[in-house]
Amino acid sequence: MATTMSHRGMGVTQEERRVILASSIGTVFEWYDFYLYATLAPFFAALFFPPGNETAALLSAFATYAAGFLVRPFGAIIFGRVGDIVGRKYTFLVTILVMGISTFAVGLLPTFGTHTLPIIGEVAGIGWTAPVLLVILRLLQGLALGGEYGGAATYVAEHARQGQRGFATSWIQTTATLGFFLALFVIGGCRFFLFDAAAFAAWGWRIPFLVSLFLLVYSVYIRLKLNESPIFAKMKEEGKGSSRPLTDSFFTYPNNKYVLLALLGATAGQGVVWYTGQFYALFFLTITLKVELVTAYIMIGLALLIGTPFFIFFGWLSDRIGRLKIILAGCLIAAVTYIPLFQALSNAVNPDLVAFQQANKVTLTTDTRECNFHIFVGPWSRFTDCDRAKDFLTKAGLSFETVHRDGAKNELQLGPTKLSGFDAKTWTAALAELKFPTKADPAKINWLAAMVILFLFLIYVTMVYGPIAAFLVELFPTKIRYTSMSLPYHIGNGWFGGMLPLLATAVVAWTGNIYAGLYYPIGVALMTVIVGFLFLRDTKDVDLARGSGVQEQAAA
Repeated sequence: MATTMSHRGMGVTQEERRVILASSIGTVFEWYDFYLYATLAPFFAALFFPPGNETAALLSAFATYAAGFLVRPFGAIIFGRVGDIVGRKYTFLVTILVMGISTFAVGLLPTFGTHTLPIIGEVAGIGWTAPVLLVILRLLQGLALGGEYGGAATYVAEHARQGQRGFATSWIQTTATLGFFLALFVIGGCRFFLFDAAAFAAWGWRIPFLVSLFLLVYSVYIRLKLNESPIFAKMKEEGKGSSRPLTDSFFTYPNNKYVLLALLGATAGQGVVWYTGQFYALFFLTITLKVELVTAYIMIGLALLIGTPFFIFFGWLSDRIGRLKIILAGCLIAAVTYIPLFQALSNAVNPDLVAFQQANKVTLTTDTRECNFHIFVGPWSRFTDCDRAKDFLTKAGLSFETVHRDGAKNELQLGPTKLSGFDAKTWTAALAELKFPTKADPAKINWLAAMVILFLFLIYVTMVYGPIAAFLVELFPTKIRYTSMSLPYHIGNGWFGGMLPLLATAVVAWTGNIYAGLYYPIGVALMTVIVGFLFLRDTKDVDLARGSGVQEQAAA
């Protein structure tokens, strides 16, 4: 196998190497820009939103984070149309400029309340204008990323030779993980070498955003050296392009059917598996299991470092055995194993928390009419004592049973201790008396077990993500490929995947089960397995030089 891979999979031409390198480097930096927000959200959540409820502030930050994902399909429509009419190269030059400038601006934003900056001194807050501006910048980031991925994947695939597209486009698939890894590296370096915890939380988190300006300049320089895709250029020369790619993509049969099937039978499951294996795992370590931030970054970073070559492996393998079966297998295995693996992760990194939970059953007795299910948090949100009680327990990383009784006033049964009415100080004291572990003990972390679990999460990610670009590119004809593949990809990743941290946090707080956030990715992954198995076929033998997608070549 190794010999075959070297001869066929890695026998790329100098031109193909240049295209892969230039496209990948630019996309890495764009993902770096996009994921800075998600990684730093726990730090600046309280700075850009009103104080009083930490989980509410975190939900608000995640809602703003989700806004960038929700708008990505619109970016796919806008830039996809431009890419199919004007060209691939021009379009993703524009997207990287929008992304880089928006990210840099986040580092300059004033906060909700008064804050102090070095040299400048005290800076007055701007109230609700701060989160509004933050949302606007996130929307611009989302629009830009919506146009970026489809352009890069299409551009590389249209340069690659028949039988090597899985391998060639798998390098683009590494960019999201490498961008995330780069974000962790820069943030961890700032936190560990430049700032103490207080300074980083107050203003040091801005530095990684400001650094993106240098990455932007380099990315634009790299992309200016690229030429247009030869397949697209040939199509334009022959006058076979589409003058209405939106209509041809989404309102013309059978292409619109394949757009829907690509979403439900491939990218939705791929999106939730990707975000569970990287983002949700990080949030679970830091927020639920109380692992110190730098330690959690090291753990996720090592898993990313070890797992990233498997993007290339599964892309290469998809050229031999097919794309779809690898994607669906990854979704199925992930859905079956997520809950036991996250439970094992809890035992590996914070055994004291698990032991405390086993020794002390936690029950909250409350009036169901007083409890609200919060997803998008804003000025309209009303938080009751029930909400604050659930926030307190969720923030502690505790699973709890909720008993509903009319007129109940948030009574807490904490092991042998019974408390009447919510009071944060009283409940904190009760936990302390029972020797509740407020953070994971580094000396008790089972590094081998934890890293094996995190590595498995990354293998699932590489299985579903490594072949997806080649699969989507081959599904649609050249004249509308950029538009058609971008929309299902960004709905699957931006909506189904991007909503994961927000929905998981809200579901955990509502149910009182720290593993309930996994119900959502498990359900979506299983849906993808069923739809993909029943209604989609593999694409690896499609000839892009003919200009058609799998549905047209199948008909021929």
